[in-house]
Amino acid sequence: MVTQSQSLRDRQVASLEKILNLNHTSPEPSTAQHDLPAANGLIPKATPILNSEGDPIWKVLVFDNLGRDVISSVLRVNDLRAWGVTIHLNLSATRYPIPDVPVLYLVEPTSVNLALINQDLAKNLYSEAYINFLSSIPRPLMEDFAAQIAEAGTAESISQVFDQYLNFIVAEPDLFSLGLGKETYWTLNSANAKDEEIDTVVDKIVSGLFSVVVTMGAIPIIRCPRGGAAEMIATKLDRKLRDHILNSKDNLFSGRGQRSAPTAVTPSSRPVLVIVDRNVDLIPMLSHSWTYQSLVHDVLKMHLNRITIETPVDEENPSKGRTRKAYDLTSNDFFWSRNAGIPFPQVAEDIDTELTKYKDDANEITRKTGASSLEDLQTDNPNTSAQHLKAAITLLPELRERKATLDMHMNIATALLKGIKDRQLDNFFQIEENITKQTRAQMLELLNDGSKGSEPLDKLRLFIIWFLSTEQELSRADMERFEEALTKAGADTAALSYVKRVREITRMTMMTSAPNQPAPATAGGDLFKGFSSISNRLTDRLASGALGTNFENLISGVKNFLPANKDITITKIVESLMDPTSASSSAIAKTEDYLYFDPRSANARGTMPAPSQARHQQSSGIPGALGSIGPGTGASFGQRRQGFSEAIVFTVGGGSMDEYGNLQDWAKRTSAASGSTAGTSRRRVVYGSTEILNAEDFVIGELARLGREDR
Repeated sequence: MVTQSQSLRDRQVASLEKILNLNHTSPEPSTAQHDLPAANGLIPKATPILNSEGDPIWKVLVFDNLGRDVISSVLRVNDLRAWGVTIHLNLSATRYPIPDVPVLYLVEPTSVNLALINQDLAKNLYSEAYINFLSSIPRPLMEDFAAQIAEAGTAESISQVFDQYLNFIVAEPDLFSLGLGKETYWTLNSANAKDEEIDTVVDKIVSGLFSVVVTMGAIPIIRCPRGGAAEMIATKLDRKLRDHILNSKDNLFSGRGQRSAPTAVTPSSRPVLVIVDRNVDLIPMLSHSWTYQSLVHDVLKMHLNRITIETPVDEENPSKGRTRKAYDLTSNDFFWSRNAGIPFPQVAEDIDTELTKYKDDANEITRKTGASSLEDLQTDNPNTSAQHLKAAITLLPELRERKATLDMHMNIATALLKGIKDRQLDNFFQIEENITKQTRAQMLELLNDGSKGSEPLDKLRLFIIWFLSTEQELSRADMERFEEALTKAGADTAALSYVKRVREITRMTMMTSAPNQPAPATAGGDLFKGFSSISNRLTDRLASGALGTNFENLISGVKNFLPANKDITITKIVESLMDPTSASSSAIAKTEDYLYFDPRSANARGTMPAPSQARHQQSSGIPGALGSIGPGTGASFGQRRQGFSEAIVFTVGGGSMDEYGNLQDWAKRTSAASGSTAGTSRRRVVYGSTEILNAEDFVIGELARLGREDR
């Protein structure tokens, strides 16, 4: 039997569950079936340890902000309850004594956090402490902490201290961020950023990537372009991995459940870690996408898998006003897992299909039991046979959960449709699909058209995309006319000052393939044909309520088209490094001089830079940008043509849901084309960044700030 390797999310969840289990590893029966996970590089699943009465050991969970984000992205309150967590609190919040209950700490190893933990111990807030650091605690901090513990005489209160290597946030099965905030791009590209700030950001990135690699359980080959922050990070990460392997007798890559066993150390069996700077392609950070997850991220401002939308208090009586509802979109949501990366028109059709399926299943149950509706199954009905009633009651929870999920996605789709129509996102998306064909006159006319959307930022995003993509040269007078039109539309044009500076750099590195299967754009028609009939298909609430009417109003005039199937720059880079035999010659030419690091090799290594050395070698021409830090290591011809089945792709300075979706589409498409099945090796791409940003945060928070510095 062949078992597919776990996703990054699966492995992080397994690690967190082990922490919640007081770092206890369940004894596994020595059968072939139970030995299989370790043989396939899977982390064995823990089971809760029990007290003398057979109940889970109840405990308090205390975390800092990063610990909260790490846990909340993959676990819910019910999951914590299952592992005996009765209450969870922030380390900085006011907390009261619970002296008979042990405490689990999940925090970053900082002096502030250590001082707060020491205060808890001195006050005897809890019975015993299990301290888990999200990353490796530096030796000086550990020595200071030990001195504080010894001075306070609280050593007996500490049961465990562990480095857990979990300082990254997993939003989707193969999507992660380091949670470094919305200023990383500014820090690495601003002339006003201090050397100490740059060093701190780089060290945090290296620490986070080290934790991702440890969690995935295999030492990667590292590839990156020459110069810039990417080379600096790759060099430091290579040194950190190399030092760990050489100096640790029982290193993190030799334990049970890891994939780097002696039989699996050949480069081709290991993943490739591709590190690139954000400036390699700015367009995915700005574009208007048409996939479900990208629209949710852009329109509804999804953060840590949570969105908040407005819904009517009473759908039958809109005059009662609206209320805000928060929804979590996780991989446990069957509809989200299946449709997140799908174009929105197809999502609309799938909602209709699922609603029809739900109604058919509900009707089948009521027919067999003789009940008039699912609600009647909870009452005593003498005409219902015991066998049918038992079967119905068994299916009832699943049906209700499915209905709640579909209702949630109906509400989300309603909010998205309203945003699409108000902002005319379908028009912006259609123009961006053929952005290089737009002339200066057409762009100027669009910017001056007051009827094109309600959000000035959308016009600014469209113009920057065109400006970075077009081969036309613009005079100063042209730029002044464009800026005047944007200002008149209400957009803040501060970002353009910086974009002008990076235009030549990004135009040299951008690569977009021609559409493989272009989909024709057609106006009107059946874009939301699934939605148009929902109002009379599910329940009385949808049939007679305002939701059905709203859908009819929203779908009118919205265009129907599917996106062209094309690979963006980051995908072409990854293809040229993972599958050079299939990559285009232009893509291979762009990555031909990418540096090559193999932490297991004595030869494939770069030159370790002195702190902040790169800051003052500005070879890029971008103000404040990091320059080349040394010769690094060039790849041999064989190394350049080496293929990989698994990759970790990391962008320095901000990530995009567009890039994540495009990479996943490429991996699925090429795996299917090569005939990969569940029993053979299929391509897998894990995508991550310093922070996953939406276009508004990137333009206003990063580009505009840099632009003001250039003025």
